[in-house]
Amino acid sequence: MAWDLDSDRPIYLQLVDRIQMQIVSGQYPPGEKLPSVRELAVEAAVNPNTLQKAFAELERSGLVVTQRTNGRNVTKDEKLIDELRQKLAGENTKEYCDRMRKLGYTPLETMEFLQKTLK
Repeated sequence: MAWDLDSDRPIYLQLVDRIQMQIVSGQYPPGEKLPSVRELAVEAAVNPNTLQKAFAELERSGLVVTQRTNGRNVTKDEKLIDELRQKLAGENTKEYCDRMRKLGYTPLETMEFLQKTLK
């Protein structure tokens, strides 16, 4: 099934975000071999060159490591993965709080709403 991509942002950045999320959520654990560019391109229904560009960005960040004869693997650096996870969680939390503020919720009301929702 094709990945849900939109036309608001460059596709390769959306692919980077998706793969980052799969790594930090544990779908691709540290050190695991990633599917090939062709396999993921078919799964995502994108051009392999676009996916290659996304992988290049992930390699620059250190999240993905290329081994000449063994393809691409998720980094074994669990600290790097956890730092990215914390960063993404912070961004999502800030976005949520900003939206609640725009809806007229106070910080206390936002926390109460969140606690009620999590139960």
